[in-house]
Amino acid sequence: MTVSILTPFLNSGRRKWGAVKADFTKSWPGDDLVPEVKGEYLHAVTINAPAAVVWKWLVQLGQGRGGFYSYEFLENLIGCKMRNVDKIVPELQRLKVGDAIPMHPKMGSPYIVQAMEPPRFLLLLIRVDTQTGKPFSLSAKKPAKYQNQSWLLYLDENKQGTTRLISRSRNDWDDCLGNTIFYGLFGPMSVEMDRKMLKGIKQRSESAISK
Repeated sequence: MTVSILTPFLNSGRRKWGAVKADFTKSWPGDDLVPEVKGEYLHAVTINAPAAVVWKWLVQLGQGRGGFYSYEFLENLIGCKMRNVDKIVPELQRLKVGDAIPMHPKMGSPYIVQAMEPPRFLLLLIRVDTQTGKPFSLSAKKPAKYQNQSWLLYLDENKQGTTRLISRSRNDWDDCLGNTIFYGLFGPMSVEMDRKMLKGIKQRSESAISK
């Protein structure tokens, strides 16, 4: 994590971690939710487990839920009160479109489940007027201050029973000072946190298969 922050000139490569050329030429679910992009990343990892197993870890994501399987200590330094679980929790397996996936117990807007196709993909969105805290529509004029962020978690299982997990984040925001500081500081951190999350899901999914 520290190396990532101190070497921002390597962030372009980090934003493509695990991805292949074909990943950047195809259309993904939810790309239309953020038509104008100021920042994005696409990460991928191959997991030696079927998609149905990996899916169970995805639907538990969230603060106050199963955590994000990432750097729990760093998340809690900013008051996230995160707790990463190492088991499947039955009551956290019920997820539907419209549900909120919080990142922090008090600050910021939660991701909202926009679409899901078990065990294929989970599509999340934050689209908020940061002055009012209310969502807005792309068919109307953008608010003076806003954030529009989509996050796709996509599972591609092959015939051998292994699964490729793709994490795709697309972000748009206004150029106010608050957003400039937020994305400038937390942008590189979120890239590293996402890579750690994918590794965490891989480890948990493969451990579940080996038992």
